[in-house]
Amino acid sequence: MDLPIAIFRALADPTRLRIFALLRCMELSVGELAQILVQSQPRISRHIKILADASLIERRKEGAWVFLGLGDERLARPLLVALDEWAALEDAEAWMKADKARLSAVVADRARAAEAYFNANAGMWDELRTLYVADADIEAAITELLAKEALGRVVDLGTGTGRMLEVLGARAESVVGIDRSPEMLRFARAKLASSRVKLYQGDICALDMPDASAETALLHQVLHYLPQPETALREAARLLVDGGRLLVVDFAPHEHEELRTRHAHARLGFSDEQMQAWLMATGLKMETARTLAGRELTVKLWLGRKPRAA
Repeated sequence: MDLPIAIFRALADPTRLRIFALLRCMELSVGELAQILVQSQPRISRHIKILADASLIERRKEGAWVFLGLGDERLARPLLVALDEWAALEDAEAWMKADKARLSAVVADRARAAEAYFNANAGMWDELRTLYVADADIEAAITELLAKEALGRVVDLGTGTGRMLEVLGARAESVVGIDRSPEMLRFARAKLASSRVKLYQGDICALDMPDASAETALLHQVLHYLPQPETALREAARLLVDGGRLLVVDFAPHEHEELRTRHAHARLGFSDEQMQAWLMATGLKMETARTLAGRELTVKLWLGRKPRAA
């Protein structure tokens, strides 16, 4: 009986219930929760401790920021089902609607910051990448990992200036690049003048593409800009045919806090454990995790596969 009592005590406070409901939507920092709930950070931190002690949420430190997400799924899932059932009995309460509206504003703020950065730096984006690790080493590793099978139809999510389409295009049946930034796509189109290359402006977290439309999908140095990386991974997995592959290239966890402000990084890298959990949640199996140590940042390559239907 101790566990149910601890859970219901933790959720008995309205603010803690609101925090729990918000974190089902996406991971948030303490400061963002304070902004949404219009409360001080110290007060929010006290509520967070109570929820964490009840294993309802988890705290994850990234540099100077602390990100929060739902805790043990076995505890959270039945509570979320109950909240949905109760909400269905009548219209959603006013606080739910207000919190979701302010959450949308936080997401929009993040997206605007990232998009402004991309638009301001589109012309030198390829040059900026060399500050982290040599492009030639990354591209060689990508080519090697994907060389064992035909690429088929390739979709590059967050294509930027289209460099990955240049690297892989000759071996692919067709290539599609998607990016939110029109400036990035303008540079990509300047480099990739081919009828086999399709470039679209769009949100890689909500793609207007059919299921099973690609044999190979890439997320190359993209996830650390996204407030909800797992959403992009789900979309990438949805695009894959059975047996299709997803290659994620990004940074290992690091402490370069300045990248948040100077380069609009929302996340300071990802661990193998975190990436494997996200891939499994999308129905993919991680086949390979490769490490490329750089001068300041370490690059990781994770290759996942969608199982074939029985």
